[in-house]
Amino acid sequence: MRFEFLSSTPPSPTEGSGTWVAIDGVVRGLERLGHQARLREISARSGFHTLDRWRYNRTLLRHPPNADVVIGVDLDGYEWARRRPRGMRYAVMLKGIIADELRNERGLVRALLTLQARWERINVHRAERVIVPSRYSAGVAQDVYAIPGDRVAVVPEPIDLAEWRRRFAAVPSRAPGPPTVLSVARMYPRKRLDDLLRAAVRLASGIPDLRVRIVGDGPESVRLRNLATSLGLKGVVTFLGEITRSALAVEYVGADCFCLPTVQEGFGLVFAEAMAAGLPIVACRAAAVPEVVEAGRTGLLVSPRDPEELAGAMETLLTNVRLRAELGAAGRRRVEDFDLERVAARLLDVLPTAAEEASP
Repeated sequence: MRFEFLSSTPPSPTEGSGTWVAIDGVVRGLERLGHQARLREISARSGFHTLDRWRYNRTLLRHPPNADVVIGVDLDGYEWARRRPRGMRYAVMLKGIIADELRNERGLVRALLTLQARWERINVHRAERVIVPSRYSAGVAQDVYAIPGDRVAVVPEPIDLAEWRRRFAAVPSRAPGPPTVLSVARMYPRKRLDDLLRAAVRLASGIPDLRVRIVGDGPESVRLRNLATSLGLKGVVTFLGEITRSALAVEYVGADCFCLPTVQEGFGLVFAEAMAAGLPIVACRAAAVPEVVEAGRTGLLVSPRDPEELAGAMETLLTNVRLRAELGAAGRRRVEDFDLERVAARLLDVLPTAAEEASP
């Protein structure tokens, strides 16, 4: 079967973040199952993402996709889908639901995401199937876009376990060092990295040699760096910015636990990566996080927006070697469910079998 994925997301793990990683994983999973799959990448970029997304979708009208099944990612495909050939199967894969994400944004970013959410709403109503990565996302999609429940299917995001295991195996064994917390995120307000910084203040008072290492960049970068300085976290917190996958593997292997206090997450692929590395996780009981991180089994979940509780959970892990080992081992087993071929097989199971009439 021939698949074509439509996405205006920058085609790299650093710029495209988890969206590109998830698309790339699904494509390779389908190929491993014997199908043909390709991603229609964005070819020209102005640096203004909303404009680029609009241009990308206009280009699809002049150069339409040609496959047995076309899958639009998020809003991409919304223009072409109105004119697609009769009988061509079309599904939309929502990596993140824009109408949900914009609730945690401000100013111009919120305004631009509001426009993108309108396009995404059009897109899902022109698809025969809407594929989301979690039950949480399924509920949100039905709520904000008024999609009938029988057109929504849950398929988790994929992780290439073989690739990550090769990278981890190539990292030298960790030498004894200070207790280290790792966080990986695109720096948006919804990731609540400011809560992690405030928790680090409390945690460092009880663990003087604590180290917190934060990978990623984004709109909140300057504010977070300034906040860390004002909180007196020099020498405790290190901002690493965007790094390569090989360098990220080194960070995963060198950490004692992983913490991301995000309050809006459709899945959270970084949690799967951390579990693949055998790291116990501290996160919040929010959005789709409890569907990925099993409370008390692969990590500790705390109340959202509560730095004190966040610090307490990290302290519990950093001072209990046995608990870290137990949760880490369970995480390695848990992440098997998200391997490429398993996820690709689940995708095949939920795709439309014929061109069903979508709502206008």
